[in-house]
Amino acid sequence: MSGVRPPARGRLASRLRGRARLRLPARLRGHGRDRGTVSIEFLGFLPLLLIVGLAVVQLGLAAFVVQQAGTGARAAARTASMDAADHPPDPEAAGRAAMSDWVDAGITVGGDGGGSVRATVRITIPSIIPGVADFGTARRSATMPRPQEPGALGLGPARVTYEGAPPR
Repeated sequence: MSGVRPPARGRLASRLRGRARLRLPARLRGHGRDRGTVSIEFLGFLPLLLIVGLAVVQLGLAAFVVQQAGTGARAAARTASMDAADHPPDPEAAGRAAMSDWVDAGITVGGDGGGSVRATVRITIPSIIPGVADFGTARRSATMPRPQEPGALGLGPARVTYEGAPPR
């Protein structure tokens, strides 16, 4: 054999004559049939990504509500531990003032009959996930000691005697 090829016949011959080079079929080139698969995979993954994102935000909101309940309970207990000689106590107002305005809290204040007072704050955790209505209630309590004698805190009007020149 001299190395001369016989003439091509049929469809292959017409393909060879019309083009200067041979191209591999798309299945052998690799990238032709995979166009758009990343978009389809992302659309399939998107609902899971949204659910995880909402769950993280809901967890952060629940932690914030628990923190607000603790802050309100401490403020209410601290105010309730003051006696009327030092400051007219309004523990519920103090507890509400210490928390964010959008938090709807129930505050109860009571004493144990001894030398301390206990404040409890209950807040319903709001839901941001559609279709889920209840995430429970955050409940925090704080106990503060009462002063042993009225006026012991010394928060009344200042009775200071100055020696020398008055302060400027």
